[in-house]
Amino acid sequence: MEKCLAGNSVLTQILVSKYVDHLPLYRQQHHEVRLEEALPIINNLGKWMHRERNMVLPKSLIGKAIEYCTRLWSSLLTYLENGNYHINNNAIENKIRPVAIGRKNYLFAGSHNGAKRTAMFYTFFANCKLNGVNPEKWLNKVLEVIADYPCNKLQDLFPENLEV
Repeated sequence: MEKCLAGNSVLTQILVSKYVDHLPLYRQQHHEVRLEEALPIINNLGKWMHRERNMVLPKSLIGKAIEYCTRLWSSLLTYLENGNYHINNNAIENKIRPVAIGRKNYLFAGSHNGAKRTAMFYTFFANCKLNGVNPEKWLNKVLEVIADYPCNKLQDLFPENLEV
């Protein structure tokens, strides 16, 4: 592990890559910057894991971490393909923190289905907040159009996709 953290490490490169995601760029620009900046970092990480995988015990913590990352490698690569994706979910975690803090207050939603519906609405409203959409206007617009909306295009009604 010390080898990985020395010099121009993969960890340092990932931190730089995370900084790039916070720049005020358009999605296409994010995609281009990722290919330029993050692709070499991810390639180095893959090479390092491939090298280290044969030198560590599979049951060790680093062995388990390498195996976990290897299994999810294709999912990691989707980050490079689409400027909408982020390397982590910190933005949404920060936006929904108030909901998580008040979680005990919502323990009794009446039923399991009630709890699912409550979680769904909190997700929609957190998504509105994340995308700078007024939740009340968004919900009113969705309720106006949803009855006649095609089932296979419901994602168009998500807060980030709907013009309010």
